[in-house]
Amino acid sequence: MKTLIKLRRSLIFIDKKLKYRTDPGGIEQDQQHKKMPNTFTQLYIQFVFAVKHRQSLIKKEWKDELYKYITGIIQNSKSKMLAVGGMSDHIHIFIGYKPTIAMPDLVKDIKLASGSWINDNKLTSHRFNWQEGYGAFSYRLRDLDEICSYIQNQEEHHRKITFKEEYAKLLTDFAIEYEEKYLFDFFDDLYSTPTELERTT
Repeated sequence: MKTLIKLRRSLIFIDKKLKYRTDPGGIEQDQQHKKMPNTFTQLYIQFVFAVKHRQSLIKKEWKDELYKYITGIIQNSKSKMLAVGGMSDHIHIFIGYKPTIAMPDLVKDIKLASGSWINDNKLTSHRFNWQEGYGAFSYRLRDLDEICSYIQNQEEHHRKITFKEEYAKLLTDFAIEYEEKYLFDFFDDLYSTPTELERTT
């Protein structure tokens, strides 16, 4: 019996990294407090997507409230809203993206929650939906001011260019190959904008 007690005591040791202790139930691991390395990211993403059925449904009377609501969704995902804007048929959302949620899931959450908010508040005469799909474009830190200004001045910008032209240019500028049949259904495919009418006169 004395030999057994002596053997158990002799098994108590301290390793340089981990402390182990022998007891009647076996060996237990007593972990030291460790400093874990953090994850650091710097990701700036612009999302672009459109209203379903080529409809021009986002109205000036309530679009600012919509933007505030979407800002809340972004903040709840731990990302940071940098700029949001658009026209009656589409939206641009520019964020400092924190990858705590996958990008497709974040866009899905934005679309579902904002669409429900519009419908619950009966802001359109019939059911509102976003189109499927989206564009996501990444930028450098030094591009932030330019992109924020671009998004915040959408009305001025679209006096010179249609959404279809704008979206195609984004894809081309980022060297993204595409087939036109897989793009959004564009509102301006149905009705000519004033700018287009001016071009033909």
